[in-house]
Amino acid sequence: MEEKKLDINSVIGFILIFGILMYMLWQNQPTPEELEAQKKAKQEQVEAEKKGIDAEQTKLTTLENYSIVEATDSLEQIKIKNKLGAFAYAALNASEEETKVESDLLALKFSNKGGYLSEVKLKEFVDYKALPIYLIKDNNSHFNINFGTTDSRILNTKDLPFKPTVTKNGNITVVSMKLNVSEAKFLEYRYEINDNDYMMDFTIRSQGLSDIINSSQAISLDWGLKGYRHAKSISYENRYTDIHYEYENGKADYTGISDTNDDIDDVTWIGYKQHFFTSVLLTDKPFKVATIQSKNLVDDEAIDTVYTKYFASKIPLELQGGEINQPMDWYFGPSDFKVLNKYDRNLDEIVPFGWGIFGWINRYLFMPLFGFLGGFMPYGIAIVVMTILVKILLSFVQYKQFLSQAKLKILKPELDEIRAKYKDNKMKAQQETMALQTKAGASPLAGCLPALIQLPVFYALFQFFPSAFDLRQKSFLWADDLSSYDVIANLPFNIPFYGNHVSLFPILASIAIFFYMRLTTGQSMQTQPQQEGMPDMAKMMKYMMYLSPIMMLFFFNNYASGLSLYYFISNLISIGIILVIKNFILDEDKIHAQIQENKKKPKKQNRFQQKMAEMMEQAEKQKQAQQKRK
Repeated sequence: MEEKKLDINSVIGFILIFGILMYMLWQNQPTPEELEAQKKAKQEQVEAEKKGIDAEQTKLTTLENYSIVEATDSLEQIKIKNKLGAFAYAALNASEEETKVESDLLALKFSNKGGYLSEVKLKEFVDYKALPIYLIKDNNSHFNINFGTTDSRILNTKDLPFKPTVTKNGNITVVSMKLNVSEAKFLEYRYEINDNDYMMDFTIRSQGLSDIINSSQAISLDWGLKGYRHAKSISYENRYTDIHYEYENGKADYTGISDTNDDIDDVTWIGYKQHFFTSVLLTDKPFKVATIQSKNLVDDEAIDTVYTKYFASKIPLELQGGEINQPMDWYFGPSDFKVLNKYDRNLDEIVPFGWGIFGWINRYLFMPLFGFLGGFMPYGIAIVVMTILVKILLSFVQYKQFLSQAKLKILKPELDEIRAKYKDNKMKAQQETMALQTKAGASPLAGCLPALIQLPVFYALFQFFPSAFDLRQKSFLWADDLSSYDVIANLPFNIPFYGNHVSLFPILASIAIFFYMRLTTGQSMQTQPQQEGMPDMAKMMKYMMYLSPIMMLFFFNNYASGLSLYYFISNLISIGIILVIKNFILDEDKIHAQIQENKKKPKKQNRFQQKMAEMMEQAEKQKQAQQKRK
C-alpha cells in the first residue's frame, strides 16, 4: 500500500484560512459604542421577556437583526425599520394627531395614522334625539389599502403614519395625506373639499414606488362602515338601509334588507345607504370587480341599539407603470333626490322610488307636485292637498267601478234565474250568463279593470312617502316627524309585530278603510251568487272587511306617519266619492231602463268574447260526447 504522507500544501492552506477568519473577526468586532448598545438591548430584551412580550418582537433587538440599522438608532427605531422597511421614514417622522377641516356643510377629521376620514359630521342635520348626524365617528369606519413590498413585507395603510398638509384655494380646501418613503417618494390620499358641496374629489396616487410595491401581489382597497342609528324606529330605518351600487356602464341595483355577500363587475360607485343619509365612493375609472358585504346588526328591535347594519367592500386596485393612480370621489350627505340628481351620475337611483312605471310616476308626477306644494305650505297640508288631487284625478275610476257593481246588482235576479234553470249544466249557465251580461253591458271585468288602474298609483305612493327626504322631522298636528311614526301613548311592554307604542294615524286609517270596505264590499256581496260546491264568497268578503283594517293597524304602527296620513285622507275621500255617486249621480231605475234597452239591441261580441264563447261551446260538446259514451 501507498504510504500516506503529510501534504504541506494542505497544511499551509488551513493555516491561511484560519488566519483570514481570525482577521475578519478582529475587523468586525464591535466598537465600545456598539457594545454599550448591545448591552442595553440585551437588558431590554430580558425585561420584555419578563413581561411576556411576544418572542417575535423581542427578536428584533438581538445582534442578528441589529446589523441592518446604525448603532446610534434607538430600540424603537430599530423595530420600526425592521417592520416597515422603506416606509420607516414616515414612521420616524409621524404624528398621532388628527387633522380637522370644516366646510359650510361638513365637519371632517382625518386620522394621521392611516390617512383616512375618521369623522364626518353633517352640520345641517340632527337625529331623532336632536344630536348631530355623524356618518363616521369613534372608529365605526375603516379605510385601508393592503399591499406587498419587494422586500417581502405585507403592509396595511391603516396602520401607517401619513403626513398631513392643508391648503386653501378660494372655496376649495385641499387635504394631502402622504405616506412617505422620502420627500420625493410617497403614497398620497388627496382630498379636495368644496365649501358648498357634499361631494369631494378624492385621489389615491403613488410616486416613485414602482421599485417598492410588489406588482406580482394583489393590491386591495378595503372600506367598511357600521351605520349609526338616526331614526326613532330602528326597524323602519333598517328597512331602508342597504348597499346601492352602479355597474356595467349605468346599471343600478341594491342589496335589500337581507345579509349579502356578492361580487359585482365593472363598478362605478358603491353607496352605503342609511335611509335618509348616504356615504358613497365613486370612481372615474371603473373597478373591474368589487366584493360587497352587508350584515344586519339589530338582534332585537326592542333594545336600544347603536348600529343598524355593517357594510364592507373589497376592491382590487391595478398598478399603472408600477404606480397607483385612482381618481375617485366621496359623497357624504342626505339621501335627497334633489341633491343626488344634480350630480348627473345616476346617484338618484339611491332613492327607492320603485321600478318601471312606479318609478316614473314618482319621479315625474309626485315628486314635482309634492315639491311644488311643499314650497308654500306645511308638508302635512301638502300631503292632504296632494291626496285630494290624486283622488279627484282617479274619481272617474271609482265611478266606473261602482257603476259596474250597480249594473250587476240590478241583473242579479235574472242571473239567479239562469243559474237555477241550468243548475245541472254549469257550462250552459256560464254561456247564458255571459250572453246576458254582454247584452246589458254589465261585465264583471268592467269593475276589475278600473281597480287595476289604481294599483300603480297606490304602490308608487307607498314607495314615495318613505323616500321623501322633505318629510324628515316635519311636524303635523300631534306627529312631530312625518317621516317616522306618531305616538299618542307609550306601552310598558312590547307587542309582537305592533311595538311598544300606540300611533293614532294608523288607527284613523284603519277605521277609514273599514268603512270604505263596508261600502264597497256590501255592494259587491249583493252581486255575488251562492253556488253549490263553491266557497261562500260573501263570507270571505266579510272576513276581509275586518281583516284588512287589523293588518293595516299592525303593519303601519311603525311606518312613517306621513304614509298613514295619506291612507287616512285617501279613504275618507273615497268614502265621500262613493256616497256622492250612490246618492246623487247613479239612479238605479235609469240604469235598469238602460239595461233593458241594451238587451233589445243586437250586441256584437269582441274577439275575446267570441273566443270565450267558442271555448265554452267546445267544452259543452266534449262533455255531451263523454256522457253518451257512458
